[in-house]
Amino acid sequence: MSQSYLDALFALNGQTAVITGGTGTLCGQMAEALASAGVEVVLVGTSAAKAEARLKTIQANNGKGYFVPADVSSRSDLDRLLETVLKRSGKVDILINGAGVNAFSPFLEISDAEYDRVMGINFRAVFVGCQVFGKYFVSRGQGGSIINIGSMSGVNPLSRIFTYSASKAALHNLSKNLAREWAPLNIRVNILVPGFFPAEQNRKALTPERLALITGHTPMKRLGEAHELIGATLLLASAKAGSFITGTELIVDGGFEAMRI
Repeated sequence: MSQSYLDALFALNGQTAVITGGTGTLCGQMAEALASAGVEVVLVGTSAAKAEARLKTIQANNGKGYFVPADVSSRSDLDRLLETVLKRSGKVDILINGAGVNAFSPFLEISDAEYDRVMGINFRAVFVGCQVFGKYFVSRGQGGSIINIGSMSGVNPLSRIFTYSASKAALHNLSKNLAREWAPLNIRVNILVPGFFPAEQNRKALTPERLALITGHTPMKRLGEAHELIGATLLLASAKAGSFITGTELIVDGGFEAMRI
């Protein structure tokens, strides 16, 4: 098998990807991978400093990208985001909804503010993002790839993260509904499901006790590393390699979901 065959199969050169949460640990690594594959990446978040650091790495590897500040829970911000990208890049081919927050309050102590914050960013932002960019993909008539970042707690609820689990379960359900709705238009919607990876939003939850429980339940006996999401990202983003993949929960978890006894 020649390198040219693989290049053609996973061809992404010249495409544009909008990545919410692109300044974070996992989606930042995904952005770097897409940029290395020839994609112009648009990092979306609230921290210009984090974006600048990530873009320096991307540019050092001859990649292209820029930062657009936005509150992903705001419809007007997402409308402005799409408008900005279309003016600067001319198109969008890939949308990655990766912004997320967590909370660890016991169920009876979850406040309305905590609930609204977690559901607003983890679910409503994805819902509205898919509306805003989905409308563009539908009107453009050239297909597209939407990758929503799910969670193992969206597959099976995990302890101590009630609102987070509910928000991710809703995201998984929405993604499958949209995949069915838009499949005839060649707009693919998939859920990339990381297992347990160290990231900003879960560091507080990864106590030594909980870490031992997680690795003990993971056949590979370790946490994932951000670069181990690259293969799944390129597959789901590629219009050729991933052409018949939609409505799928692509789990990258070291065997966690396969473990029962």
